[in-house]
Amino acid sequence: MIDRLEMFLALAKAEHFGRAAEAMGVTQPTLSAAIRQLEDQLGVMLVRRGSRFQGLTPEGERVRDWARRISGDVRGMKEELRAAREGLTGVLRLAVVPTALGAVTQLTSRFAAAHPNLRFSVRSTTTTQLLAAIEDHEVDAGIGYLDNEPMGRVVTVPLYTERYVAVMRADCGLATHERLRWADLGGTDLCLLTPDMQNRRIIAGHLAGAGIEVAPRVETNSTIVLISHVLNSGWVTILPERAAAIFLQGQPLVARPVTDPDAAHGIGLIAPWREPHTPLLSALLSEARRFDRA
Repeated sequence: MIDRLEMFLALAKAEHFGRAAEAMGVTQPTLSAAIRQLEDQLGVMLVRRGSRFQGLTPEGERVRDWARRISGDVRGMKEELRAAREGLTGVLRLAVVPTALGAVTQLTSRFAAAHPNLRFSVRSTTTTQLLAAIEDHEVDAGIGYLDNEPMGRVVTVPLYTERYVAVMRADCGLATHERLRWADLGGTDLCLLTPDMQNRRIIAGHLAGAGIEVAPRVETNSTIVLISHVLNSGWVTILPERAAAIFLQGQPLVARPVTDPDAAHGIGLIAPWREPHTPLLSALLSEARRFDRA
């Protein structure tokens, strides 16, 4: 039954029989047969069918929620048994918002030193994508914003508080100021993250509150692209202080705190809610609680 539930979850995610079969490494007839066998076993129709996938039935949506929990529990059981034999091994999968990518190494490097047989996969996502990936068991945990978005059923550990700086070339006129107000950025050519990023929505809110129309010259989901435009075009970007720090070394760039108001938002580890936690997640949560917030 576990295999059939896994195939059902793959179909619910892909919303396409062919793509789901490809993701599971089986043929489409094999996947279709497994879904029908699961329906017969449970005595309900799970999938609306026509010439193509037409969505889940109400019963299918409830089974999807149960299947996620069952799949997670089975995966956790296997991990706990493996950890008892071999210690923590395998791949820790993390989803991280772009502005926290520089800080994630502080967590992973210490965790790697304590567990040398563990490997890491880190991908950049929005907060919304991060939460969806945790729910779908695509990642083990994430690092993202702890406020402003509905979190759902998760466990969180605060890591640090995000504050903002304007990053510019040293020869920029605004660089003569020790600190800036949000209102000082009016009339400046800005490059910012895309609107689907929570960081952008936070910054846009503070700019709008200062009476500034938010119309950046460049929008991107990459902090590297932002900094490249600052260096080559003389524009200004706004980043969290931790995210900006890595780009200031060896570059003709300066960062000026943006205040009035002094905005602050919490960044933390986000993990699926489950009791008991797997050995991997338990160790990760413990490491997060020792995170250097300075």
